[in-house]
Amino acid sequence: MSKEEFPSEKNLDEKDAAPKKKKAKAKAKKEETKKDDSAKLTTEIEKLQKNNKELEDKYLRSEAEIQNMQNRYSKESAQLIKYESQSLAKDILPAMDNLERALSVKADDDVSKQLKKGVQMTLDSLVKAMKDHGVVEIDAEGVKFDPTLHQAVQTVAAKNDDQKDHVVQVLQKGYQYKDRTLRPAMVVVAQ
Repeated sequence: MSKEEFPSEKNLDEKDAAPKKKKAKAKAKKEETKKDDSAKLTTEIEKLQKNNKELEDKYLRSEAEIQNMQNRYSKESAQLIKYESQSLAKDILPAMDNLERALSVKADDDVSKQLKKGVQMTLDSLVKAMKDHGVVEIDAEGVKFDPTLHQAVQTVAAKNDDQKDHVVQVLQKGYQYKDRTLRPAMVVVAQ
């Protein structure tokens, strides 16, 4: 028998080692692929977590903005309701002024006195209606001048130090609606 017919131990070992090497290479390749897949998945998870945090932040900001808008809307609605009669009250003030001027005219005969009485009743009912809705006259005569409530149209010399910076005469009544000045009182102030 020739050597070729009988494999040597060396050849047998080499033949057995080849499949083992292939298996080892395949196993190493699988592990490397697993590591690559694992790294890709970890990177993707990190991206998704970052994206999730960004979306959550945007959601929280949007939610806060909606809440702020609702609060602002509620406040504006309350202001509108609170001051809804303001423009009507402003429009009625000149009519009240005219009624007061009519009352300042001297009435000599009975017809004029009756007419004056009717004008007074009309003015009284208007004043009552205005008070019922929160419109009140600004106290001006003899009080310290307040630029938020009074409009100084003239100044006069003060007779004494107590009179300084005080209203000495009211030329036109002023009115307030709740906590707002509808029309400042036109006054003369002592200096």
